[in-house]
Amino acid sequence: MQPMPSMGYDRAITVFSPDGRLFQVEYAREAVKRGTTSLGIRYKDGVVLAIDKRITSRLVEAESIEKIFHVDAHIGAATSGLVADARVLIDRARVEAQTNRITYNEPISIEILAKKICDFKQLYTQHGGVRPFGLALLIAGVNNTPRLFETDPSGALIEYKATAIGVGRTTAMEIFEEKYMDDLNRGAAINLALVVMNEITDGKLSGETVEIALIELKTKQFRKLTQEEVEEHISKIKESSKKSEE
Repeated sequence: MQPMPSMGYDRAITVFSPDGRLFQVEYAREAVKRGTTSLGIRYKDGVVLAIDKRITSRLVEAESIEKIFHVDAHIGAATSGLVADARVLIDRARVEAQTNRITYNEPISIEILAKKICDFKQLYTQHGGVRPFGLALLIAGVNNTPRLFETDPSGALIEYKATAIGVGRTTAMEIFEEKYMDDLNRGAAINLALVVMNEITDGKLSGETVEIALIELKTKQFRKLTQEEVEEHISKIKESSKKSEE
């Protein structure tokens, strides 16, 4: 029996190639790399999520682009990759969160929810007739402490202090390595997120193109910043960058 040609290992089903690779999963990761930038930053009293909407036409209604999702009262998620896939996983996450409340009468742990979503993702890498989800999720929230998890299309899970997914990941991680500190407060975390977005978008920041959400330890509530609040923070970033150039 002749061995399957190498191109056969990335057709229809996810199977191992002779060198141990799963091409379908690698292709799903490429979809994430081509997606818009999303980032998360854990600070001492909460977590910040920020996304670049990348509006390509003035005819697009910015409000219709949703890439930060409210999962439960104390949990939010940001996505990069195929947004249609994201809606399926977010719906799954919301059901898991509500099921936990009904069953145990308490909010779900951020880590448990992240693992449940990753278990679901992993199933789609080992069954015929399905493909891996073409997106990564940043799952952020607070129980007793702020938590931030990144989920991979393979179903892998890593907890971060600060991370990014999408096309600007490399740039963002370089900035985080240099500027992130464990004792950041809310304002400093938002400013750091906007510094990263400013670098990734070549200075083309606006309240329409950037969306920011907070989950704070004090309130344990997910909240999106208004466009006016975002623009206020952006103006501070631009002023400070001008002063540094002078």
